[in-house]
Amino acid sequence: MTRPRKTRDTEKIGQILIVGFDSTEMTPRISSLLTRLQPAGVILFARNIKNPEQTWRLLRECQRCVATPLLTCVDLEGGAVDRFRDALGATPSAADVFATGDRRLYRKHGEIIGMNCRALGFNVDFAPVLDLAFGASRNVMGSRAVSSDPLDATTYAREFLAGLRDANVLGCGKHFPGLGEGKLDSHHELPVIEKPLKKLWVEDLVPYRTLRRQLPLVMVSHAAYPQVTRDRTPASLSSVWITDILHKRIGYRNLIVSDDLEMGGVLSAAPIGEAAVRFVRAGGDLCLICHREDYILQAHESLIKAAERDSKFARRVADAARHVAAFKRRSANTIRRATVPSTAKVERLKRRLWEFGEQVRLEPFSRKADKRRARR
Repeated sequence: MTRPRKTRDTEKIGQILIVGFDSTEMTPRISSLLTRLQPAGVILFARNIKNPEQTWRLLRECQRCVATPLLTCVDLEGGAVDRFRDALGATPSAADVFATGDRRLYRKHGEIIGMNCRALGFNVDFAPVLDLAFGASRNVMGSRAVSSDPLDATTYAREFLAGLRDANVLGCGKHFPGLGEGKLDSHHELPVIEKPLKKLWVEDLVPYRTLRRQLPLVMVSHAAYPQVTRDRTPASLSSVWITDILHKRIGYRNLIVSDDLEMGGVLSAAPIGEAAVRFVRAGGDLCLICHREDYILQAHESLIKAAERDSKFARRVADAARHVAAFKRRSANTIRRATVPSTAKVERLKRRLWEFGEQVRLEPFSRKADKRRARR
């Protein structure tokens, strides 16, 4: 196992990493990793989550290893992407909530998810999905995408983000610039989306353009758009997409995070160390590496080496680290830890989640009944 060297750049580079691991409890190995890297954040998945109190304590132990406030992240959308299913119960999918046509429920979806995140110790939820529900991606995205109409997708996302804010949780729009026309799953392969920028601008990019000030984070996808970049470089490694379009043309100013750099879509273009360097060089702020310790260490080592031999890249790392630090200062009230969830609070959360699920399930029938009564 390669150990990261102690250099003056190590601390900065740790602050542009969000990392995951295998375990439901703190171990000496995980403690050593977090202590050495001093990452900006951690991400947990269902593999790490047994129950609310255990999850809260695991995140507390992670924070004890790191000197700066942690972004404690989870990927929780509801439906197929539901890391709390076993701990709290099933959360409705975005598509099911959108199908109610009720904006109050869109916001409540974000609030319910945010309250559950907050109770378990999370301050960042990598949601909502902003991808459009085109037919091409139906088999890949399923109920994660809500509509092929960019205005409808924006409406749902705006309300969901407001619900997260009500619960004091930071949201993240994904997967920039849009996987709606992608036929392949970027977890395993590189989607190649043959769509010109002009069409992307008035369709897939509308949610990002409209919500640029409401999105605390934006996650960049591992899909290629050859009509924009003139090659098959994934958007996550492309300065055209990250710097020229997202930052300069759209005017997005908050944090830019990669999709998981362990995914096949990006590893088909570059090994993980190179991918991390290219993402940061392209204008990204936070490298997300969700699982393998060897990949985390490879990326960390590659970032250090690149910063040592390339002063321009070292400045880019410093800029990203400053951006992350400034974001954390602005978000200090959100990043602060909540108290450990009591048994009574967990039961209230479970009950409220169940009631929300029933409301979402019954709402279409209620609306039809209201229409029938109105016609009488």
